[in-house]
Amino acid sequence: MQTKAGQLWIDRAIIAVMAALGIVMLLPFAWLFSMSFRSVADAYKMPPSFLPPSLDFSNYRAVLNSSVPFAQIYMNSVEIAVIVTIGQLVTCTLAAFAFARLKFLGRESLFFIMLIGLMFPAQVTIIPIYLGFAHVGLLNRPIGLALMYLTSSFGVFLVRQFMLSQPKALEEAALMDGAGYFKIFVRISLPQLRPALSALGIITFTQTWNYYFQARVLLEPQDSMTLPIAMDLLRGYLGSGNLAIVMAAMSMAVLPVILLFLLAQKLVIEGVAMSGIKT
Repeated sequence: MQTKAGQLWIDRAIIAVMAALGIVMLLPFAWLFSMSFRSVADAYKMPPSFLPPSLDFSNYRAVLNSSVPFAQIYMNSVEIAVIVTIGQLVTCTLAAFAFARLKFLGRESLFFIMLIGLMFPAQVTIIPIYLGFAHVGLLNRPIGLALMYLTSSFGVFLVRQFMLSQPKALEEAALMDGAGYFKIFVRISLPQLRPALSALGIITFTQTWNYYFQARVLLEPQDSMTLPIAMDLLRGYLGSGNLAIVMAAMSMAVLPVILLFLLAQKLVIEGVAMSGIKT
């Protein structure tokens, strides 16, 4: 039988290993921010030093003053990520409630067909999407890219799995008291979905923030592009751009995602963990 002292040492060892792994995972981000404060000469200095000689903010000013409209591109990414995140939180939650709580003909078959959509990469459907956008005049408009992802099969699946793990007693009692399904959803189901919605929101925002292929095909003018494409433009042909300036742009691009995750990491982990309790 394991003693209490032995279990304590095992816990300490696990914490030490996790802390070491956490530091290793944070090192690339620390190096990214360190490089963003260096001059061009320091960026290519060998052997490299981990800490910058001084905090040089000129690279950040250079990003904003470059030929690439970085501020406009940044706002495009914010607009697309916010609209898609809000849209998926609404549509995926309503669809998940229908699949988890309502009984209708063909429910399981329809859910299976929806999940099949997860098997197809974006490259398979981009041609009909491009032709459709050209027909309705949504090419080269950030709002068009946002409208394309207002719902998600993965989001419906995640919220549905979480909802299946929740007890039905309160909902059934409300139904017997004459409450409608929409009232049950708003008053009872929705308050319990905070962890799942936090997880879905973070995942959706991060994924949308990093859209590259779709934006490269559908958004051509620089003032309609998104941040991943701006990184390409700043990097230059065959990587001939200023490395320190590119690192400064990447630091500005990754900062919102890091802050968002730090603010909601507990709910994200809880939502992802609880969504797999019951299938």
